[in-house]
Amino acid sequence: MRSLAFAAALLASLPLTAPAQPATESDRTVIHAGLPAPDLGENARPSDFLRAAQGAVASGRKAVAQESLEMAQTRLLDRSVPLGQTQDPSKSPAVGQISQALQALNAGDRAACLQAIQAAIGSTSAEGL
Repeated sequence: MRSLAFAAALLASLPLTAPAQPATESDRTVIHAGLPAPDLGENARPSDFLRAAQGAVASGRKAVAQESLEMAQTRLLDRSVPLGQTQDPSKSPAVGQISQALQALNAGDRAACLQAIQAAIGSTSAEGL
């Protein structure tokens, strides 16, 4: 019981925030890099990311393939919808095909991954994306 009272008193004496310290150059540049991104511009279409993923899978660069697939899927999900339909899932078949490609990639099934990517490329081409 005594240690609990001591701990409470100690916590009460501590400041609520840590004193501010100036950021160092390494603090400013340490950002979680995530996965390596494909070499595409910010205006790249979903089909561009899918082709980058296809090339990355074919050359055994799993991390680039995963990032490319995720970026393609994000581009497809970023769409205009009428108010009140924002919670409705995308009807684009490419979104599901990319999910299949990601599952196959994570399972190490290169052939299935490439097949799903090819299907997604066909879907995005049909949609003009």
